[in-house]
Amino acid sequence: MKKYLERLYNGIVKENPTLILLLGMCPTLAVSTRAMNGIGMGLSTTAVLICSNLVISLLRKTIPDEVRLPAYIVIVASLVTVTELLIEAYLPALYKELGIYIPLIVVNCIILGRAEAYANKHTPVLSVMDGLGMGIGFTLALTVAGAIREILGNGTVFGAQLLPKGVDPIGIFVQPPGAFLVIAFIIAVMNALGIKTRQRNLVEDGCDGRCASCTAVCDKVKGGDAK
Repeated sequence: MKKYLERLYNGIVKENPTLILLLGMCPTLAVSTRAMNGIGMGLSTTAVLICSNLVISLLRKTIPDEVRLPAYIVIVASLVTVTELLIEAYLPALYKELGIYIPLIVVNCIILGRAEAYANKHTPVLSVMDGLGMGIGFTLALTVAGAIREILGNGTVFGAQLLPKGVDPIGIFVQPPGAFLVIAFIIAVMNALGIKTRQRNLVEDGCDGRCASCTAVCDKVKGGDAK
């Protein structure tokens, strides 16, 4: 049970795809203008993540290495198509808001990255938990960023008026530069609170991120087990 919960915790906090790994920034910057948009994109990506991780894990011993990535793209594209059609049929307002960013989930580096880095090497249950953790982390990041941008840029949150009528919103926060500012602020808060992440632990252990020249440091930190 511990290893399953660890996959959830890693995806939400330690390896959050948006705030820690800085993956999937295109939809993050473009879609997170409102909290509801963030939830919609996050849940859509989560559904695709879970299903793609499951299918790829089940087929990991069947898919030849030579066509591994094209096979992943076909699997993900099929799942995204189903997701897009469901959103269009049952949530037309959300479909109109998200627009082109729904089919672009196919090339979201979070999904392909987890397929290659995790689902291709682990059991189906662990892969599902990994997809769920990453999806929840992505959804939370988009929702928080969207709520902050909506409050500051429109004076509303989830469509409800929050700021007094006499207070003018700051329009830049619903523009792409506002997304950079909000994401940077959230990351700064996480660092200030000392939230431990995989990258933070590496830096504290002496890793400067330059893998080509880190042998000596890794030998020192890991007791000779350089990677």
